[in-house]
Amino acid sequence: MATDYVSIGPAPCDEECAQVGDDDYINKARSECQRYIALIRKVVGPEPFGARLVMQANHHDFGTYYEVICKYDEDNEEATQYAFRCEDEAPTRWETGCTQSPKTQ
Repeated sequence: MATDYVSIGPAPCDEECAQVGDDDYINKARSECQRYIALIRKVVGPEPFGARLVMQANHHDFGTYYEVICKYDEDNEEATQYAFRCEDEAPTRWETGCTQSPKTQ
């Protein structure tokens, strides 16, 4: 089983999010990522076998930051399609169902 992942981001792209260096960043960022995972599942649907939405810690010169990724089994077509749907269809706003930037609506 070959696994890969797509990065989705820490929060909807048209929303403000916690920044490395903010007071209580770790707790705020982890909470946002968990909320974003729940929202993605609500909009795109639950993960099929072979795909998993998770929060990933990434180390950077300025500190560790958190984001949502979708891990998937490259040998599983349904899991692969789901991961790329998450990347393409993830909500851009916290309001459920809003998947387009206000500039493109």
